[in-house]
Amino acid sequence: MAVKAEIDFQKELFEAANKMRGSVAPADYKHYVLPLIFLRYLSNKYEQSCNELEQIFAENEEMQQGFVSDSHQYRDKNVFVVPKEASWHYIMKNAKQPNIKEILDNAMKRIEEENPELTGVLPQIYQGLNLPVENVAGLIEIFSRDVFSGSSEDSIDILGRTYEYFISSFASSEGNRGGEFFTPSCIVELLVEMLEPKRGIVFDPACGSGGMFIQSGRYAPNKKSLLFYGQENVVTTVRLGKMNVLLHGINAEIRLGDSLLNDQFPELKADYVIANPPFNQKDWGADRISKSDPRLIGPVTNSNANYMWMQHFLYHLNDAGSAGFVMANGAMTTNVKEEKEVRKILVDEGYIDCVVQLPEKLFFTTGIPCCLFFLSKNRDGKNGYRARRNKILFIDARKMGKPVSRKQKALSKEEIDKIASVYRAFKYEHAKSCENIEGFCKIAKLEEVQQNDYKLTPSMYVGTEAEEEEDIPFEQKIAELTKRLLEQFEESNKLQEKIKQNLEELMYRNGEKSNLVFKREKNE
Repeated sequence: MAVKAEIDFQKELFEAANKMRGSVAPADYKHYVLPLIFLRYLSNKYEQSCNELEQIFAENEEMQQGFVSDSHQYRDKNVFVVPKEASWHYIMKNAKQPNIKEILDNAMKRIEEENPELTGVLPQIYQGLNLPVENVAGLIEIFSRDVFSGSSEDSIDILGRTYEYFISSFASSEGNRGGEFFTPSCIVELLVEMLEPKRGIVFDPACGSGGMFIQSGRYAPNKKSLLFYGQENVVTTVRLGKMNVLLHGINAEIRLGDSLLNDQFPELKADYVIANPPFNQKDWGADRISKSDPRLIGPVTNSNANYMWMQHFLYHLNDAGSAGFVMANGAMTTNVKEEKEVRKILVDEGYIDCVVQLPEKLFFTTGIPCCLFFLSKNRDGKNGYRARRNKILFIDARKMGKPVSRKQKALSKEEIDKIASVYRAFKYEHAKSCENIEGFCKIAKLEEVQQNDYKLTPSMYVGTEAEEEEDIPFEQKIAELTKRLLEQFEESNKLQEKIKQNLEELMYRNGEKSNLVFKREKNE
């Protein structure tokens, strides 16, 4: 049944996208579709809550007489007030009216007026949409189907699944990815299973659509025991993230801004930092970072932002916090002076807790393999943690993952549990001691890492040979090969000139010698 539901769900989305073809760029589909789905969700939840109240009143007439409508009574139940003219029933009824776009924009406006906490979340963009009215009506008809109800707590993660589908399938197939990445669910699950966010502050400074928050909320015994803070640099993505977390009953404070250049939470210290930052950002503004910036433990370079992200994550951890994040494989071995210097500091100061090398093809939009880094400030053996300051756990998971399509793999639940259980055994004093498993995991002493020139590729330590192309990002490898080839061309030209010069000298000498021989023979 679950498989059938998933296939039907994707068919609905494909049909919805076809309604917009020719009028909207594929990478922009989500900005028009997701607010409609969120609007239906809000309407369903409000209607469901009203029905529950009516049932209670029917059973208790005295309560009905003393009831005074208060939006806070709904908000406490994670329900937002939806005025009649913004209800999905009203929108369906008027879907074929010539002013349906105006009706949609007004619905978004009215909901924000009734619920100030939603200000800026629901876009009023439909009147400016170059899409025929009949196509808008078609979209409304599609999202009126039961698969998009989202009315129960156990319903499918509609917004997250829809975002994933649109950003990966349509944007990539049309060659316009919009510079955004949706972190595959198996990677998010693995990060959360390894970090184990149960209570405290969760911070994601590259939060995208909020997937890290949602999975953390699912992991915690009580999602209310966690506080969520996030930052995102794209206005439309901030909006999608806010809709997504609200749909899942999570109150996250998500702010707009460039995390590296305009940190919106300069004083925040988190129990958990979990993120999938942009890989290999060049010319990101390193010259704008003050040398006295409190986040810095080492230098920065404009050639790559990877290690600035790491310093940002480390700064935002409290005294016992841990950070888990996705990173490009090149970060494990880069020899760029500034990056390597920061990597050495992270190793020498005992911050690097674990590195996981992942299989290729986990991301929808790129086949480039990546890795997971874990930094921690609880490696001193206090509060139930194992003393491990002078050790690093390396896990090589490259052989894991099962194909889910020709271009994509996914980690299974069993594989996620296997990796996470090894890390837990490494972290906790009460757990069974973590054992080295040839070809899969090893606890290496800092001295061994230092002797290996501070390289952090797990395959170097667990007993399998590292494949060079997996240690270096494709773009970096191509750049290095191109540079090497040009150098060889230049050397070849120099050699040609040298050979030509030698030949000319040889010919000259031979010619001079021949003339001397001729004169001597003539004299004789």
